[in-house]
Amino acid sequence: MSSRFRKLSHTIWHCQYHIVWVPKYRYRVLHGAVKEAAENGIMAICGYAGCKVVELNVQSDHVHMVVMIPPKLSISDLLGRLKGQTSMKLFQQF
Repeated sequence: MSSRFRKLSHTIWHCQYHIVWVPKYRYRVLHGAVKEAAENGIMAICGYAGCKVVELNVQSDHVHMVVMIPPKLSISDLLGRLKGQTSMKLFQQF
């Protein structure tokens, strides 16, 4: 078994997804302190959910992300939590 595979109790998995999303109307707001806060929030939420961020690139008008998501976790649930909590934290801070 290679190190790129991960284990759960009854499965061995390697589920890696490339995810891209944009702010509303593709406004160019993700730069400076907002960019750093978004990166930190994404890393924290993914770590808490049991996911591993392989690559993260926050541009001024979109976010690219390669993440390993375990099969027991729905992609839509993770993204709903990720986008919702990150946006609420950013609105509170800025």
